[in-house]
Amino acid sequence: QVQLVESGGGLVQAGGSLRLSCAASGRTASTYYHMGWFRQAPGKEREFVAHIVWSAGSTYYSDSVKGRFTISRDNGKNTVYLQMNSLKSEDTAVYYCTATYSVYRKTPVRNDQYDYWGQGTQVTVSS
Repeated sequence: QVQLVESGGGLVQAGGSLRLSCAASGRTASTYYHMGWFRQAPGKEREFVAHIVWSAGSTYYSDSVKGRFTISRDNGKNTVYLQMNSLKSEDTAVYYCTATYSVYRKTPVRNDQYDYWGQGTQVTVSS
């Protein structure tokens, strides 16, 4: 059974940093073509944050996090990371790791383009 387990969330002051991790089990992450991070703030829809093509390492970010967040992967640890710097109060949300083995020519940014989801980890940024 495929599992994605996030960790690393917490409470941080505005301007601070956090690193989220997503460990894939049940299936090696290298078999996923796309892996990504989404987030959902209270009362809002889940939105795309960042994406990585596992094999090539190419990345894509939403405009709201570009230049502040970095997505990366460690093949040996079967893990995807999201380094979040210069955090703002509007980054407060539950962050979800997601993956799909489907191949999309354009970066998948919709929820329904991904097959597997983690349980989410809370990130709270205090101003």
